[in-house]
Amino acid sequence: MLTLNRRRLLQLSGGLGLTAAAPALAGTAWAAPTTEDWSSDVAILRQTWETMHPGLYRYSTPEEISARLDGLAHAWRAPGSFRDRFLALTRVTASIRCGHTYPSPYNGSDAMVAALYPDRSLVPFRFRWIDGRMVVTEDLAEGQSLPRGTVVTAIDGVSTRDLLDRLIPLARADGHNDAKRINLMEVRGEDRFETFDIHLPLILPLRDEAAFTFADGRIIRAPLQSLEDRRRSLPASTDPAKDANPWTLEKRADGIQVLKMPGWALYESTFAWEAWLGQIMDDLTGDGARGLVIDLRGNEGGLDCGNVILSRLVDRDLPLSRNQRWTRYRSAPEAVRPYLHTWDRSFLDWGDQAQPSAERPGYYRLTRYDDGDDSTLIRPAGRRYAGPVVVLCDASNSSATFGFAQAVQESGVATLIGQPTGGNRRGINGGAFFFLKLPASGLEVDLPLIASFPSTPQPDAAIVPDVLVQTTAEDIARDHDPQMAAAIARLSGSTDDGTPSKA
Repeated sequence: MLTLNRRRLLQLSGGLGLTAAAPALAGTAWAAPTTEDWSSDVAILRQTWETMHPGLYRYSTPEEISARLDGLAHAWRAPGSFRDRFLALTRVTASIRCGHTYPSPYNGSDAMVAALYPDRSLVPFRFRWIDGRMVVTEDLAEGQSLPRGTVVTAIDGVSTRDLLDRLIPLARADGHNDAKRINLMEVRGEDRFETFDIHLPLILPLRDEAAFTFADGRIIRAPLQSLEDRRRSLPASTDPAKDANPWTLEKRADGIQVLKMPGWALYESTFAWEAWLGQIMDDLTGDGARGLVIDLRGNEGGLDCGNVILSRLVDRDLPLSRNQRWTRYRSAPEAVRPYLHTWDRSFLDWGDQAQPSAERPGYYRLTRYDDGDDSTLIRPAGRRYAGPVVVLCDASNSSATFGFAQAVQESGVATLIGQPTGGNRRGINGGAFFFLKLPASGLEVDLPLIASFPSTPQPDAAIVPDVLVQTTAEDIARDHDPQMAAAIARLSGSTDDGTPSKA
């Protein structure tokens, strides 16, 4: 069963009418109040969620969900700007604590995107959050006044700690994994639509320029960017050609090889990734590789590419932690079908592949993706690599890469180094999706259809790496990669400071 990367769903939904102009948004000024009543959309959202969303009550009670939807309906009846209304919707979708439920610009209309990015309101730099402060990783301003490593502590007089506290509740993530929420609120140059760019203007109206306060007390004013400015600075890897290899392999002089895999979203790719990756893994032994680093930082997931890697690391069948799959419906209600779009219309009716079970009342056990041992076991294949392997992880790893990190840690075939993952050990929602297009507002909300639940009780938490390595502002300032340094040190038999390793 493939695990979809939420950032690439639009590529699979082409031709489904999702990019048609939305009348409710086409003439909406971003700050001007509208008196249009969008509350009928909330009724559609309510019926769809209550009958189909598999994780709706994973972290909230029915009463809590109903009260939030009542509040949204009230907000959408009252006069309000587009940003106010979008903020109200985002608060509700984020409150479900599901990493796949949110109003997505990737799957929304052109008008929705235009309303989200009406002017110059984007900060002119890329950054990481460290201890509630924004640390610049790349200056995008024409004046080059925000060099790498600059620590920003306030925007227009509002402290960055306060801004982050207000942004975290708006981010999509599973359970109480706030590391994922903070990760989403960074600007890294990895997405065509940055979560931070959408949400900062909702809580701090900015236009044309802003004042940035530095840690040393200095304040500068810098021009802000538009979406077009942001896209011009994106690397080509954010929108690769269909036949392009998105991964790179570096063979270092010390015998350590580094495989960088920024994404596994290869649904429409014509690149023969399985053959390429299998050959890379097979060649490790012949090359006499001293060790392998697999860099998954920034990789939310996609296809189960990690299974090819695992098949070269094991010497016997490796059982995977395959949580059972459940859905809330067998057949989608007729009343909401006109608003449901997807790439596979068979999701409208699971038929006999969804069976009621006394084990989980209110759910159907989904058997569609049960493919016997092939879906629950990794079998040895190709040439086994018995050398040491390190996997670099971070909070981006929340879907297929979350599952890979879990398999690596449980099996012990490699060492996890870096920062806690995204996802959640209690299970996540995803696997198949509808794009719920709300007719009155013209907004779209992603709807995951399958919930996974662990067979035994698990904590509401991420996967913590075997070796936890944080990044500091000083690391960024001197362009030092502490996670990679720790990985190389471990494989070379010493610590990052040159002393012998205990591993």
